[in-house]
Amino acid sequence: MKTVSLKIDDLIFQETENILAKTKKPRNRYINEAIDHYNKLQKRLNLEKMLKSESKLVAEESKKILIEFESIDYAG
Repeated sequence: MKTVSLKIDDLIFQETENILAKTKKPRNRYINEAIDHYNKLQKRLNLEKMLKSESKLVAEESKKILIEFESIDYAG
């Protein structure tokens, strides 16, 4: 485990304290879970961005291939 010192906005800190009082969860555990959740969200968003980019490349290549197939004279 690593020790980290951080500054938290007053409003966020107060909201967190209110939640912790109701859930009886240790602050450290809560913050770890929140960071873990946010990391997973960011990984998913990065993957989505990469897949959209690659999908666009595949679509462009598919259009080129379709044009090539359409230009082939099958009658002759």
